[in-house]
Amino acid sequence: MKNKLITRYDSIQGNFETKGTKTLLGDPKKAIRILAGPMIIAMFIQTIYNLVDTWWVSFLGTDALAAVGFVFPFFIILMAFATGVGIGGGSAISRKIGAKDKIGADHVAIHTIILMILVTVIFTVFLFLFARDIFTWIGAGNTIDMAVGYSQIIFAGSIFIFFTNVANAILRSEGDAKRSMYAMMFGAILNIFLDPLFIYDKLTIYNITIPGLGLGVPGAAWATVFSLGISSAVMFNWLFLRKDTYVIFKFHGFKFNKNILKDIFKVGIPAALLQLSMAITMIIVNIIIVTVVNAGTDGVAVYQTGWKVATLAIMPLIGISTAVISVTGAAYGAKDYKKLNTAYIYSLKIGLIIEIIIALATFILAPYIAASFTTSEDATRIFYTLQNFLMIICLFYPGVAFGMLSSSMFQGTGKGVNSLLITLIRTIIFTPLFIVLFATILSMGLLGVWWGIVVANLVGSMISFIWGKIYINNLLKIKNGNIRQKID
Repeated sequence: MKNKLITRYDSIQGNFETKGTKTLLGDPKKAIRILAGPMIIAMFIQTIYNLVDTWWVSFLGTDALAAVGFVFPFFIILMAFATGVGIGGGSAISRKIGAKDKIGADHVAIHTIILMILVTVIFTVFLFLFARDIFTWIGAGNTIDMAVGYSQIIFAGSIFIFFTNVANAILRSEGDAKRSMYAMMFGAILNIFLDPLFIYDKLTIYNITIPGLGLGVPGAAWATVFSLGISSAVMFNWLFLRKDTYVIFKFHGFKFNKNILKDIFKVGIPAALLQLSMAITMIIVNIIIVTVVNAGTDGVAVYQTGWKVATLAIMPLIGISTAVISVTGAAYGAKDYKKLNTAYIYSLKIGLIIEIIIALATFILAPYIAASFTTSEDATRIFYTLQNFLMIICLFYPGVAFGMLSSSMFQGTGKGVNSLLITLIRTIIFTPLFIVLFATILSMGLLGVWWGIVVANLVGSMISFIWGKIYINNLLKIKNGNIRQKID
């Protein structure tokens, strides 16, 4: 009882620390390494699951790949708003930790969970009811039945998509990257094993036949929802039953606080719109491929399949970016802008080196990667197009480090609008612009679409980095100026 009382007293004073918060408030380079490492592993496993999911579906033919491809942007839309709520709450919690405001961090965490529930209900109802109308409008064509069947299962299980993202963000915000990693890995690995059992009516391994459910494309969706549900249960236990996290959830007498909502929204809404802009860009690219370039559903299958490989390639940056949000947020809350700058530059160096290596490996292995996704007789016709996509798209991987990590730094410091603007410039403005330039004006066709994506991302990332450096330099100048004034 004595230890509990001391802990509660220290919490009120703002001095209570966990192992995670000590890391968060310590050496920024060490914090980036410790927090990024588990998240890179978790993101790697999760992205592998996305690829394996596509790989299993590829055996059903090109139409099945296209159907999943049409749904994927809407899955990203759900992830966008889930990520927005999570990043908005997580960034605010990290800044409260930096300012040693334990009770404030608790209140932010409670608000984040309540917001997650409200947003989930809105999106689940709308997307589930209007799924067929949506896919008819975007040109799903002869794949519409598979797209609707797959999507409605995903939409119905969106509560698990939201909860896993928000719970992970809360754990990361207090420096608990390992448990976040365990939960993500567990769900992803479970999904990898469930996919074939749900998709096919039987599976033969070493002459042993294992009966499956034979659900086809919808089976992949059921495997995803089931796996996310298990991960949600694990994290629910950590946050609400074991109660051994830094933040504490007490919902009794809850009332919305406009200042806390403002703190969450100023990062969360731009973060959601940021992710949403990427989903919208994917939809725009799908439409351009089908209507402008006239590449049909084969072109969509190549783009969506290849883009999942690209997502795997930039996965280390996604892991590093989660660490950047937490570390820069804590440094900003403590007004230690030198530490903020160190974390930012150090993360860029690590990200750049990793992505150069991955880009070279992807370029060399492109034929083998393409072959693994075109094993069915129906899918062999897209082999060379997919190979070209992979060899071209890898050229922008190193440049992504500058854009993604600059965006994460802005989110960590509470400048969500800055993060949103630099992403909108790259996705909504540059990507369609350069695609049309290369594909139609320069008459490069489908190859022009791939080159347009590369150039748009490289130019946008450089703008992001320049803006990020200017912002941090201004913070340092202001603080140095204040110190001189005090000395004088």
